[in-house]
Amino acid sequence: MNLHDKRFRHELKYYLHIFDYLSLRQKVSSVLTIDKNSQTHEGYGIRSLYFDGIHNHSLYDKNNGVFNREKYRIRIYNGSDKKISLERKSKFGDFISKESAPMTRAEYDAILIGNIDVLSGKDQPLIKDFYAALKYRNFLPTVIVDYVREAYVYELGNVRITFDKKMSAAVNTIDLFDPNLMLEEPLLPEQTILEVKFDQFLPDNIRQLVQPERFVRSAISKYVICREVNIKHFK
Repeated sequence: MNLHDKRFRHELKYYLHIFDYLSLRQKVSSVLTIDKNSQTHEGYGIRSLYFDGIHNHSLYDKNNGVFNREKYRIRIYNGSDKKISLERKSKFGDFISKESAPMTRAEYDAILIGNIDVLSGKDQPLIKDFYAALKYRNFLPTVIVDYVREAYVYELGNVRITFDKKMSAAVNTIDLFDPNLMLEEPLLPEQTILEVKFDQFLPDNIRQLVQPERFVRSAISKYVICREVNIKHFK
């Protein structure tokens, strides 16, 4: 679905117990292709710094079930600064859209200390919008979310199935590269988050493989879960 020049996809989320995860993982890995970003069969590390306004509207919009909402984040992979991405995730009902733009380490470091004008001359629409959010809507860095993602892809329907494990919130810093970063896991050790993403339809063979109706669909927000942990530590 296209709306306001954005391409929206379906995104279904579920909590899995460790036994369901291990069983489903075996099935999925036999049919789908492991994501090219994976360093091992366990997946790859994702660490994101989320931004929110001074009134925490991204947090409260999610908790209040607002139909149309968006979040900004800066994301890195496997703890490296070789690839730093600014992302905006937009949600319209049950559909999601993700936009991305590259960012340099120097730009990231400048933003972290409040020098947001480093972005003022950028041409990319996403970076322009982010700069406006920082400058005029008083967006600030709020929480780091860290987890391991095991991802599989299927070309027909542009399907992406991910298992997100070991989700943690940073409790002592908002710097993605802080060597003293401390993490707290808010979920039970045996819990994994399953995400099923696809365009117009989920192919029948993938639906039969995953059987999503066996699980309870949940409105899971890693940002909200980790932000609530973060707020507890920064009161």
